[in-house]
Amino acid sequence: MTKILITKTKSFENLNIRISSLFRALDFEFRISSCLIWSLVGLCWLTGCSQRDYKADADEKVYNIIDQKWREEFGSKANYKVSDVAPSPNDIQIAKTIPAGSVLSLPQAVAIATAHNRDYQLQKETLYTTALDLRLMRHTFETQFFTKLKAQDAKYDGDRFRTVGAGIEPRFNPDRLGQDIPIREGQLGIQNELDPDEVTIGPGFGFNQLLMGGTMIGANLGLGWSRLLTGPWKGERFFQVLGLQVTQPLLRGRDRRVVIENLTQAERDTLYQLRLFNRFRKTFVVLVITQYYQILQLFDAVNNAKENCDALTWLGSRVEKLVAAGRLPAEELDRVRQEILQAQDAYLQAHKEYGLMLDWFKITLGMPTTAEFQLDERELNSLRAMEISYPDFSEVQAIETALARRLDLANSGDAIADAERKVLVAADALGAELNLQLNANMPLHDLYGDNKSDLGDFLMAALEMDLPLDRVAEQNVFRKALLTLNQRKREHELAQDTMRLEIRQAYRDLTEAIERYKVSSQGLRLAQKRFKNTLLLMKYGRASSRRVLNAQNALFDAQDVASEALVNYMIATLNFYRDTGVLQVQPDGMWES
Repeated sequence: MTKILITKTKSFENLNIRISSLFRALDFEFRISSCLIWSLVGLCWLTGCSQRDYKADADEKVYNIIDQKWREEFGSKANYKVSDVAPSPNDIQIAKTIPAGSVLSLPQAVAIATAHNRDYQLQKETLYTTALDLRLMRHTFETQFFTKLKAQDAKYDGDRFRTVGAGIEPRFNPDRLGQDIPIREGQLGIQNELDPDEVTIGPGFGFNQLLMGGTMIGANLGLGWSRLLTGPWKGERFFQVLGLQVTQPLLRGRDRRVVIENLTQAERDTLYQLRLFNRFRKTFVVLVITQYYQILQLFDAVNNAKENCDALTWLGSRVEKLVAAGRLPAEELDRVRQEILQAQDAYLQAHKEYGLMLDWFKITLGMPTTAEFQLDERELNSLRAMEISYPDFSEVQAIETALARRLDLANSGDAIADAERKVLVAADALGAELNLQLNANMPLHDLYGDNKSDLGDFLMAALEMDLPLDRVAEQNVFRKALLTLNQRKREHELAQDTMRLEIRQAYRDLTEAIERYKVSSQGLRLAQKRFKNTLLLMKYGRASSRRVLNAQNALFDAQDVASEALVNYMIATLNFYRDTGVLQVQPDGMWES
């Protein structure tokens, strides 16, 4: 970070005088330093003026990290970039708004949901920020350059001087420039025309580097220029100083695994978040497809209710003719009319439920509830046309597959390795600390060659030791790390048991759905046959309208049950593939197993 610092003065008048003196000195006396200052200021402006460049650089770094860590078993690398970044070539772009009266297909619905659903956007942003944190942690072990600029004007009042014989000598301390030192009792005051006014400029440039072995290296090239503008000791000097610092841990903190633990954890966290994101994608796609089929089922129920009303209305007209002909009693017509009213009420209820579920589905898609569209009925017809069969794998095989492919289970297992590393780090902190420190400050140039020795060559080598006499805090961390390790092992065992329970339940749901669909399909065929037979019998006066009404109601119920069983079979299949981990999400948001 570049800084320009002007120290605090006693009054605004003195501040204006000193700033004027500073710029006069820069303009007339030391043009080299002036160019350096303005160059640094210009560099600061250029590097800080464009937020877009910073954003683009962060996006590039983050997605490079994600691309490196994305594995083939995660699925297609698509629909993972945040909304304010250009999409990847694999992303399917579909408009959020749909023309009025259009039909929304299942692939379009999934694509819109993955592009605009709010929860999905949050998951993408969480993945982005996790990778962004890793980028910062990697930067810890990169060469970090810095530049500094210090410019100040110091006024030395009379209290900074003392009498030496017949003369006066300033108590010069560069570290205390700009500080106010009170006049001690008995100290001689100095007239203002003798008070020196000094301008100091000190730009610097350097870097810091942390090595993975724990070594910290720092270097700083400093420039300095100072001049006394007033006073009897007018003069100026310009010098360069190179500073080097090296710190090497010899005991605690030397182990490479300990030094890079935060980086290792950040790398692992990014991998974990990638797994969680792809696990969420599978769950989310199943959710969208499930809602789509459930709404289709409700729409089919609306159509069945409408057909039931039409069938009862036709039956009513038929019974009315038979009653008029004296072939049926009049009370049977009243019963048919009552059934028609009940059928109309059922139709209204079904239509209301369908509209409510469709509005909720619009929220899942990230669309306004005022958007008007219909779902594609052909998707339900395609389900009816496909062959329903039992799975060709056993429950044990499904569990073994899930153990190998479940991404969330992989995170649970890797958490044990994380806890083991934390124990290693905590154990390292219990030992003694011994650090070797090397510091060197070497003057490179001075405006006055004979004053070079005033700066002084400085070289220091030191050993800093911290014996493990008080390690209560470290002891607590170590003990907690051991407990955390045991907790992670239990959590992984629980995750495995829970996964086995989910697979067993999903397998039972799938087989039950197959059985129910076969039973309901057979029941639908029988209900259709029964209605045709009773209607024919009533036509020849061999059956009452009551039997026809019962057959029609049974047919209506059988249609709804068969439709529900078919959709439940499809949902059970999706849930089973999701829980076993074999479900793969395609770039268009659809799935395959």
